[in-house]
Amino acid sequence: MTAPALVILAHGSRDPRSAATVHALVKCLRDMRDDLRIEASFLDHCPPTPYQVIGKLAAEGVEEVVVLPLLLSSAYHAKIDVPAVVDEARSRFPDLRIIASDVLGYDESLLDVLDRRMRAELKDGRVRELDALVLACAGSSDSQANASVTRLARLWGQRHKLPVTTAFTCAASPSPAEAVLQWRLEGRRHVAVGSLFLAPGVLPDRAETTARRAGAVAVSRPLGVSAEVARLVLLRYGVAGLDLLTLAPAARPTVVRPQLVRTA
Repeated sequence: MTAPALVILAHGSRDPRSAATVHALVKCLRDMRDDLRIEASFLDHCPPTPYQVIGKLAAEGVEEVVVLPLLLSSAYHAKIDVPAVVDEARSRFPDLRIIASDVLGYDESLLDVLDRRMRAELKDGRVRELDALVLACAGSSDSQANASVTRLARLWGQRHKLPVTTAFTCAASPSPAEAVLQWRLEGRRHVAVGSLFLAPGVLPDRAETTARRAGAVAVSRPLGVSAEVARLVLLRYGVAGLDLLTLAPAARPTVVRPQLVRTA
């Protein structure tokens, strides 16, 4: 049996840079795993929808699909929207076996990407000194999701032996600007803001604009496409592929375990 198809399910944005980043990530994934069928889809704002993609796969004879939410946070979209998409897809395509993977989550490997983006920004801005950090993300009304960001921020601060504050662009506080201002009120003048967003868009732009107005000396670019993000996608896909086995009818032949890392 072939491995399940991988359908990336991104949030979607009216900002074309966001969709471009998702499609670039899919290209990166295809380069890493050319044995897999990998497609992009979006919850909102831009095509194609997950139903369009899954319908196309079903018409081509694909039997199994892993829907991977391209989300960092296990909050509203992950808990409400994604299960609704999977339930609807199963209803529309009853002959397909469909499962959703976990979200990417705030994995420590993302700090490697964040550091590269920050070093590039510090170099461009000729910033040679930092005395505090702010980790900016979208934010959620889900306190557990926000706590996960705070844990990652703590690890980031420990890496660089600098104090760090978590900031949220919406649904929670402090905002990036408030976090920067608070550090400056405490006498820390060289504050850098890490952008914990997967792709450019309205929220990362807002975080950067307001943080710079508040006095941030550097604001990194969003995480974007990287080997770390791609490997995290494949890890989540692999685990979901194994979970898909438990949904198989007893008489059905065993599905080959999806390969997580391509050998040379």
